[in-house]
Amino acid sequence: MTNRLENGEKERDLVITYNGKPVAVLSGIEGDRLEEYLKALRRARATLAVSKIQERSRHKGLDGISQAEIEAEIQAVRRSRPR
Repeated sequence: MTNRLENGEKERDLVITYNGKPVAVLSGIEGDRLEEYLKALRRARATLAVSKIQERSRHKGLDGISQAEIEAEIQAVRRSRPR
């Protein structure tokens, strides 16, 4: 597996599974651009997390609340956190 990634097949992503379910992706990169790849990966994860939150909100019927209700909820959570 490593040899294929080291021999120029950097566009190929390998999916690692456990009991038939995908658990990780092994992706070839250009070594001098590691930080750029990590930044893009983190951005993609954040985008997926926001999409998941939005989908849960729609399912719970929370996608129609007002900006004032959102702000009140944020303030309530902040007040409940230990300092």
